[in-house]
Amino acid sequence: MHNGHDHHHDYGGGGHSHAHASSHSHSHSHSHSHGPGHNQPAGKTVQWQTPHLPHGHAREPEDPRSTDLDLVEAAFVEAFSSASDVTSFLRVAGVPFVGEDASGRRYHLLRVETEDFVDVGAVAPLLGGQGVRYDPLPAKMTSRRRRLAFVFHDGSSVQRLDFATARSLADRTEASQFETRAPARDA
Repeated sequence: MHNGHDHHHDYGGGGHSHAHASSHSHSHSHSHSHGPGHNQPAGKTVQWQTPHLPHGHAREPEDPRSTDLDLVEAAFVEAFSSASDVTSFLRVAGVPFVGEDASGRRYHLLRVETEDFVDVGAVAPLLGGQGVRYDPLPAKMTSRRRRLAFVFHDGSSVQRLDFATARSLADRTEASQFETRAPARDA
């Protein structure tokens, strides 16, 4: 019911009709599109939608190096595994062999790790918390994921960094020597 009368849309024929509480009905042309949610196919998804900000608030400019980072990381993983010269590939990708963070800590690249995951089942807690239920996923609900890590040594321990963090290190590749023991103290 819409304001006291029935309302029926006919998207196939381009018209619609109304049935009011009185005994008359009418039909007229209805050629505009109602868009998604009105039994219409969804339009093409827009990838870079940004929410509206209140008046007077400006969006901070984005760092162009972080734009599309998830897509860049996926492309890196895909191409890295088949690269004939991984050293050059890392240089082109902006991953330093010796990097330095904002606090001055040095990182020396040891290894690049990529892992593939395929989710084929799901676990859900039972009511009351007394157990879990396992269900295998139908083929359409399985998912594939890849994980990427850059394994660095910081002079005292091994550190696993993600793509963005590894690329954010200042490149200090020429300075690749470091002390592993504490310097002697003056007496």
